[in-house]
Amino acid sequence: MTLNKIKNNKAVKILTNVFVLILIPFLIWMFFFDENSYLVHRKFDNEIKDLESTISFYKKKIAEDKATIKKLQDSIQLERFAREKYLMKKENEEIYLIEFDTIK
Repeated sequence: MTLNKIKNNKAVKILTNVFVLILIPFLIWMFFFDENSYLVHRKFDNEIKDLESTISFYKKKIAEDKATIKKLQDSIQLERFAREKYLMKKENEEIYLIEFDTIK
């Protein structure tokens, strides 16, 4: 091919256009190197998703704790909770802990 045929090729004309020559480096800069690049935004979006899942986890835990607190308003339930969770006992009472060994 001669130089004139290469210059008259439609793809070469488009790629050598001044606007295209400016637009391609600009897009590369904006997608990869700028402080507000696509990669940075993708990282921030992932962090937002993680934080939202953490928020929903803690909201569930708060709801469970509120239900537990409401249940512990009764003195019988409070005593039961203290015995089960903190191994508290009454005077003249013995507590036996039974642990199951799963190692064979």
